[in-house]
Amino acid sequence: MHDIEPFFKWRDNYVASEDKRSPFYGRAYSEFQFSEKIYNYYIHPQWDNFGSDTLYIKILFADYEKGFAVLELIGEWNDTIGNDVMFLKRDLIDPMVDEGIFRFILLNDNVLNFHGSDDCYYEEWYDDIKEEDGWICILNTLKHVHEEMNETQLGYFVNFGEHFNDIDWRLMTPKLLYLKVNMLINGEVKKLT
Repeated sequence: MHDIEPFFKWRDNYVASEDKRSPFYGRAYSEFQFSEKIYNYYIHPQWDNFGSDTLYIKILFADYEKGFAVLELIGEWNDTIGNDVMFLKRDLIDPMVDEGIFRFILLNDNVLNFHGSDDCYYEEWYDDIKEEDGWICILNTLKHVHEEMNETQLGYFVNFGEHFNDIDWRLMTPKLLYLKVNMLINGEVKKLT
């Protein structure tokens, strides 16, 4: 896992540690010192810790004018034992909502497991953004991760599933990805390339 870096091709457009409105503003990174672990496995030092022991994140892009952000995750999303969604909501999402972000794209390509608990924090998150026509969308969930999210009934508050899988977001600009996801959520069938 130590060689899986957060996606870096959008760094010319946005760097969270240089954004004064970001929860990670001013954070310094090492290219060579590996200190964060998921279980016994070191992860690349560019990932950000937000309080979870098993789930790490990178804010890849934030557009305050349009009100959306793209977040990439890695690890095990464990609400059962670690209450990861609480840390995510309190330490990352709440400050972003306060700064005007109300649409969230979560890239789950590297989320290897999901252990759900209840949907209270997801409901609270949704309630915080729904008046702004906000949404939460999780892209590219693994099949077993999708099944566990379904069992936790996250679909009431979070968009995920087959329509949001197999999206090759790495070939898109952040704004094109946002447009595609927004169109999928709103049921529009235009094809974006």
